[in-house]
Amino acid sequence: MNSIAKKTGIAGSYPRGPLTLMTRVYRHILPGVRLALAGWEEAAARIPDPELKRQALASIHTKKFHCQGGAVYAAANLAEKDRLISLIVAFQTISDYLDNLCDRSTSLDPVDFRRLHQSMLDAVTPELAPVDYYAFRSEREDGEYLLQLVETCRRQIAGLPSYEQFAGEIKRLVSLYVDLQVHKHIRKDLREDALARWWEANEQGHPDIRWNEFAAATGSTLGVFMLFLAASQPNADAASASVISRAYFPYICALHILLDYLIDQEEDRRGGDLNFCFYYGGGEETVRRMGFIAAQARAAVQTLPAPLFHRMIIEGLIALYLSDPKVAGQPDVRAVRSKLLHRSPMMRLFFLINSVYIRFREPLSKSI
Repeated sequence: MNSIAKKTGIAGSYPRGPLTLMTRVYRHILPGVRLALAGWEEAAARIPDPELKRQALASIHTKKFHCQGGAVYAAANLAEKDRLISLIVAFQTISDYLDNLCDRSTSLDPVDFRRLHQSMLDAVTPELAPVDYYAFRSEREDGEYLLQLVETCRRQIAGLPSYEQFAGEIKRLVSLYVDLQVHKHIRKDLREDALARWWEANEQGHPDIRWNEFAAATGSTLGVFMLFLAASQPNADAASASVISRAYFPYICALHILLDYLIDQEEDRRGGDLNFCFYYGGGEETVRRMGFIAAQARAAVQTLPAPLFHRMIIEGLIALYLSDPKVAGQPDVRAVRSKLLHRSPMMRLFFLINSVYIRFREPLSKSI
């Protein structure tokens, strides 16, 4: 057991292999996520404003797999699984809801986007007083849906015994996430310059990645979820927060979001949305850069307790996204998928089969 494992006390609770992990996912995680999302779906259906209601329900119906994937971290601490699932689902639901609001926004105002995303910072900072998150937009009446999500996060965080040790890194990652959402949703003629200036302010310390890869990394919530998991253990050492953060950011986080953007390319072209995979010079460069980032991610997790668990997260990400039905209708993406999956290890193939099965077993709602 390495020193971080000793300090966090969590090595013994990690699933010891893919079979154990998926047993816990089927037995504990998916039912817990299903229950939590059902409650938020009911709350979303009561939102008075029709546009806010539409986007809230759409975010749940079409992005359920974000919550399913994120909640896998609860499989590493079954004693606190209910708290962690509730926290991860609520936090991810805020992210998905606000992403929908900003992607299909009636506003292009960065002040509006920053105020909306203040809810994510409030969710992980219990000492902050909530504000009016809709102050700078015309749609305002959500029946306290967003506030309820924030309060759920804060309530669950209050029960994490070591949260204070991890709060600083959690807030740093969430702040980067908020910055990204503001920069990438403003007017199309302004967003690339805003992202370039942001990268210039942050590129020191990241010599091996490009601006689009850094931006992708900031859009992932996985580092936050891993820090939630670490905070769920008593007597955790504050030094482990930076170790976890460095292991996850940028490589695991970048891989996560680049895969997400990879399969969304056709959808983003139609919607005129910014997609970080558009900035590669073609399929060969996409494969080369994503392969490099995946290799760096696998190396980075060797510094963490139970590195096998984090390796399973990496292989599970690749399997989850590359098995998505969206890939079938995009010839360029199919070609990239074929190269990325070439000579896949058995672990990845195992998760690929399970990803397909989960989609079949728990199809998305047909009500939208």
